[in-house]
Amino acid sequence: MSEKKGLARNAANYGDKEFALYLRRSFAKSMGYSADALSRPVVGIVDTGSDLNNCHRTAPELIEAVKRGVLMAGALPLAFPTISLCEPYLTPCSMHYRNLMALDTEAMIAAQPMDAVVLIGGCDKTVPAQLMAAASAGTPAVQLVVGPMSANRYQGERLAACTDCRRYWARYRAGDVSEERIQEVEGSLAVTAGTCGVMGTASTMACLTSTLGFMPLDAASIPAVHADRLRAAEEAGAQAVRLIHKPVRPDEIITEKSVENALRVLLSLGGSTNALVHLAAIAGRVGIKIDYHRLNELSDTTPVLVDLKPTGEGYMEDFHFAGGMVALLHELRDLLHLDEKDVDGKTLGERIGAGPAFVDRTYIKARNEPVSPVGGIVSLFGSLAPDGAILKRSAATPSLFETEARCMVFDGVEDLAARIDSDDLDVEKGDIMILKGAGPLSTAGFPEAGYLPIPRKLARAGVKDMVRMSDCRMSGTAFGTVVLHISPEAEAGGPLALVRTGDRIRLSVENRTLDLLVDEAELARRRAEWKSREQPKRGWDALVHREVLQAPQGADLRFLLPEGR
Repeated sequence: MSEKKGLARNAANYGDKEFALYLRRSFAKSMGYSADALSRPVVGIVDTGSDLNNCHRTAPELIEAVKRGVLMAGALPLAFPTISLCEPYLTPCSMHYRNLMALDTEAMIAAQPMDAVVLIGGCDKTVPAQLMAAASAGTPAVQLVVGPMSANRYQGERLAACTDCRRYWARYRAGDVSEERIQEVEGSLAVTAGTCGVMGTASTMACLTSTLGFMPLDAASIPAVHADRLRAAEEAGAQAVRLIHKPVRPDEIITEKSVENALRVLLSLGGSTNALVHLAAIAGRVGIKIDYHRLNELSDTTPVLVDLKPTGEGYMEDFHFAGGMVALLHELRDLLHLDEKDVDGKTLGERIGAGPAFVDRTYIKARNEPVSPVGGIVSLFGSLAPDGAILKRSAATPSLFETEARCMVFDGVEDLAARIDSDDLDVEKGDIMILKGAGPLSTAGFPEAGYLPIPRKLARAGVKDMVRMSDCRMSGTAFGTVVLHISPEAEAGGPLALVRTGDRIRLSVENRTLDLLVDEAELARRRAEWKSREQPKRGWDALVHREVLQAPQGADLRFLLPEGR
């Protein structure tokens, strides 16, 4: 017997399956659908529009365009809401709820009658949550991103969230931007719909998603307010209908080779460090693990070719009109697994074709003239990070790559906020600043606090960068010599938990090492005294603390992984 389609899928069981479908059709007809419409296969459309998610302001018009594509291709589009996440609006941070959004989305895809689904996301954690959900639900899926915001003109320069936010705020903290000026800038940083206008996490994830094969290559970078974004939405609807007639499961798209392709692209973009956590979580849903040692091998053989903020000067709109993903992948083609297929069954080689008709080398460099001859991210191992840590070297200061210094420690984000601007802070420009107690297990929720601000007294003295280390994340729009995702984290009892102000730490990017220079006897004494913080008692916080994995495993929840993983 052939698999049931459309409204006949996933019917409830009241002991009479025919009655269940009769009841479902009856309720559907109350919304004005004809019998002909209800007889067609169904494309679900995930609606993440929210008044608390400015990035997704265009979700309503994207949904209408997707519906148009679905109807033109002969199926029935049905939109449904899920959790929507936007970093500035959530406490303790949006990452704390990524897995909740993934769980919600997976449940709604699996429980409701749909033959394929279009996932509409964009803001940082939404796209990985949706791909994690699709991988676990197994329903054929197409991703549609809302697209990046457009840069604004302000007093002779271009601005867009959020690298410019951070740049201006650092100047304000240093005292060379006035209160009046910072308020003017506040209204000039994000002036259109869409995700951050630089190569932050949202745009990095869009580029990786298109590389994996869940959407067309050019759809990764179309500006949110451009008419082409609506045409991409219409095509996503048509693509979903094609998936109904020729199903391709997400786990057929997420393979070891396609994940390695995505890592190559991440490295060549100088992309967000967050993307490594998200890609590990997506891959983990189909039983694939990302090896940090392999990451270093890829990084040493993958050049940075894209010159965008936060590591360069351009914006996402520049990348798109410079040739976008087709131009980038054409430069990388000899490093990629070109036989990997997308949801339409086209190989990556076929999708790249002969390359773009036009390339603006201002923003997408040729292989023989890269931004950097090596990739943007490296992993580090040593006595401070037995399971690994990462550094975005493309956004760091090379003169700090080989550093041995005394450290200044903050025990949690509250301690950081309370003391960072004190004139009595025991810190000098050559010190290493450490934040601990902010990893996946912490009540801080694995926040983007790893970009520790330069202490006010040093900022006023002209210090622009220092070595900073933590067990948390930093925004993809941030920059500086910042070691992140130290694993095991402090709250798990990792070596980071034992670090104290005055200890010496050695960082070597050349050797890929990160070591705490304290003798074993002293560490043993400290470990005997160490106690973890009080654990949350109820709700989502308690479930996260019980089940969350460390950063190298994607900070996913253990019980959501494939059985036996």
